[in-house]
Amino acid sequence: MSEQRDDEGIVLTEAQKRARRSRSIAIAFALAALVVLFYVMTLVKGPGVLIRPI
Repeated sequence: MSEQRDDEGIVLTEAQKRARRSRSIAIAFALAALVVLFYVMTLVKGPGVLIRPI
C-alpha cells in the first residue's frame, strides 16, 4: 500500500520565478502606497478625526 516516491513538488522555471518576484514587488509597492495614502489622509483631516463621539 505504501509507495516510494521522490516527490519534489512543483518546480518553477526561471521565467516563472521572475514573474512571481515582479508580481510580489508590484503588490508590495501597491500596499505601501495604500499605507502612505491612509497616513496622508489622516494628516490632512487633522486631529479632529480623533475627537468624535463613539
